[in-house]
Amino acid sequence: MNRDDTTDETAPAAERLVGSVADREDQAVEAALRPKDLDEFIGQEKVREQLDLVLRAARARGATADHVLLSGAPGLGKTTLSMIIAAEMGAPIRITSGPAIQHAGDLAAILSSLQEGEVLFLDEIHRMSRPAEEMLYMAMEDFRVDVIVGKGPGATAIPLELPPFTLVGATTRAGLLPPPLRDRFGFTAHMEFYEPAELERVIHRSANLLDVEIEGDGAAEIAGRSRGTPRIANRLLRRVRDYAQVKADGLITREIAAAALKVYEVDARGLDRLDRGVLEALLKLFGGGPVGLSTLAVAVGEERETVEEVAEPFLVREGLLARTPRGRVATPAAWAHLGLTPPRSAVAGNGQRDLFGT
Repeated sequence: MNRDDTTDETAPAAERLVGSVADREDQAVEAALRPKDLDEFIGQEKVREQLDLVLRAARARGATADHVLLSGAPGLGKTTLSMIIAAEMGAPIRITSGPAIQHAGDLAAILSSLQEGEVLFLDEIHRMSRPAEEMLYMAMEDFRVDVIVGKGPGATAIPLELPPFTLVGATTRAGLLPPPLRDRFGFTAHMEFYEPAELERVIHRSANLLDVEIEGDGAAEIAGRSRGTPRIANRLLRRVRDYAQVKADGLITREIAAAALKVYEVDARGLDRLDRGVLEALLKLFGGGPVGLSTLAVAVGEERETVEEVAEPFLVREGLLARTPRGRVATPAAWAHLGLTPPRSAVAGNGQRDLFGT
């Protein structure tokens, strides 16, 4: 498998046990746990069925598979599916990312070195530079690129023919993709968050590969705190395994899983220290809001971007926080989750009237 260098993720999420960004250790372990074919891949039933048809038809025709666009939150299996596509087509795969392609020349160098039928996986494709993006249009549609030699009036475009290849693009922000690029993908799929039962299957499979003993209740406890994300489920499993080996006899039960995740500050709903810090500041310091994002970030001692991009998406999805034109507002579920009673003054006078049904 050929790989291009990719940019390191340095977002604060990389330091969180329930963060969705994988660090180098996570990447190594995840590589060992990744399923190798569609039959082994758990969850995403509709996507698997549709993708299976696309790949089977391509193999039957003896042709290269159509370009594939995968969208969805981090940790749901986009990279894994790209590797499965290559394996199912019996083709090599090359992996790079949008941020790593800042110039059209960077993309031209990658495309010109592809083999026939090779799969090019382009992660975070929406972050690619505009000149490279425009070059990609022609490469995807006509399998050729125009390489510009020289500058100014004397510049010359040299056409470069490319072998047929399959581009697999992955994005967490599908709305940022321009329509001309999105329309050139023959198959698009959106990856959904996993149900707890599906995550239990993921955890049992990973436990077997890691040679870890785990009871059904233990797997259910971990699955319920995994934010609907297999990557997080596998990460929590490894930390619970460590706890079970040191503090118990190695067997993961519900009690052991709960005790381990308490040590790592992951509560029963999957919230970690940062998530609870945001909620506690919103409730205790600002009476449930509304409060501006910058003010909230200062209150928890984090950067504005960290609160907005790392903590908020999960809190909003869980129905614990709402974004309003006036600022961030806690929902009734947030007060209940932290065991607090909303003050009547907050209900009556700070914009939460509709949320509380009063």
